[in-house]
Amino acid sequence: MTAANPLLALDYLPALESLGDDYYDLVAAAEFPKHILRFRNDDVVRQLGLEPATVSDDDFIEAFGKFQGREPFLALRYHGYQFGEYNPFLGDGRGFLYGQVRGTDGNLYDFGTKGSGTTPYSRGGDGMLTLKGGVREVLAAEALYALGVNTSRAFSLVETGQALWRGDEPSPTRSSVLVRFSQSHIRFGTFERLEYHNRPDLIAKLLEHVIDVYYPEARLFTDAQERYRHFYGELCDRVARLAAQWMSVGFCHAVLNTDNMSITGESFDYGPYAFMDGYDPRFTAAYFDYAGRYSYGNQPIICHMNLKALQKPLKLIMPEADLEAALEPFKDRYEAYYQQRMLRKLGFQSLADDLAAKLVSQTIELLSAVEVGYHDFFLGLTQQFSAAWHDDASQIFSTTLQASDSAAVAPLKAWRQTYHRCLQSLETETMAGVASLLQRTNPQTVLLRPEIEAIWEPITTDDNWQPFYDLLNRIQHPFVQG
Repeated sequence: MTAANPLLALDYLPALESLGDDYYDLVAAAEFPKHILRFRNDDVVRQLGLEPATVSDDDFIEAFGKFQGREPFLALRYHGYQFGEYNPFLGDGRGFLYGQVRGTDGNLYDFGTKGSGTTPYSRGGDGMLTLKGGVREVLAAEALYALGVNTSRAFSLVETGQALWRGDEPSPTRSSVLVRFSQSHIRFGTFERLEYHNRPDLIAKLLEHVIDVYYPEARLFTDAQERYRHFYGELCDRVARLAAQWMSVGFCHAVLNTDNMSITGESFDYGPYAFMDGYDPRFTAAYFDYAGRYSYGNQPIICHMNLKALQKPLKLIMPEADLEAALEPFKDRYEAYYQQRMLRKLGFQSLADDLAAKLVSQTIELLSAVEVGYHDFFLGLTQQFSAAWHDDASQIFSTTLQASDSAAVAPLKAWRQTYHRCLQSLETETMAGVASLLQRTNPQTVLLRPEIEAIWEPITTDDNWQPFYDLLNRIQHPFVQG
């Protein structure tokens, strides 16, 4: 170990490693011809108890570009349902678990790589990550984090100097290695692989580890079945909350296979994702998702299906009835979390149940009817909101939001009336609080595809990274300041 490097001097814990090699393979990192640090996450550096000024760019490159100074690296084994079909040939194919450390909050976190070379699960691939793919993941993780989504973070991105050939990018294209900072890299598919091999003993061992590390309330139960029931119920709740977070911010993950579902309920692994522009439940981010399986509007349904799929391995160690009982409230919990987040986007901490449901429903109807972007609608509401709306419904979006055609006239009128009723349910002096909540909830900058392409062009033509850093700063601080 190079003691002078504070990233290598962290207290790495063999948490997952201690479970034994039934869950992983030992692998080595690739050697790269070049190392240029393109991104470092100083916010996460602080979360590790370090001061950014004490961690140099060379420290990042040594630890997370050259991968010197520590081992072992673990390529995790897992299977998964990909677009509904079971695939038993998966696993970490271009990355590994670099190490696990505790943050200043006392929680255990993973460093996981993407683009660090081949493993036994590369399936003929080169084990590499394109630079554009790395840039996109950095932007997605940081944007979602700033919007309050439970997400992994990007810790570092190093350009590595190779020419890669890809069918979905102009090639040759540049290479990179990303290091992700997340709660866990244990996936639904990790358990599915163990069921495939009929290893209930390894399922129970892994589940006890997951409960011990990530589900503190469940580990309070002395009875194993009580622990398992509490774990699965809490996981269902976390996934319902995550789906509501994605939906409220207009985010489409694009590849919600079970191997891309974290056992902690955290969002991670950003490939062909997109934030939708106009409201469209059928919006599909991945060009290869021809049937729209993972469309924006299907995400809560797919999350429910994936939780259902996880029951298959868990049934080897606990009763199916307990699993079904825990999953049954998923839809109601999702709808409650979604309504809560949408109310905040509309400026309300809470409303009477019937009024809240009506406002959210009519907002979706309105967004479907008018020709205005999903994010533009809420930003416009934030910018145009006036305390005068409390007493005069005719002023609500009177000049900035117009029906695009005759079919939108009725939804717009109904929404204005309901929004006015919601405002009148509050005291006049609370209008400043409505304005403040709008400003703290609705982003001024959204990571739409044109924003990404706009910063990628100067990188490819002039190696100019300033537009990337400017966009990164805007999405990390996205809200209107009152």
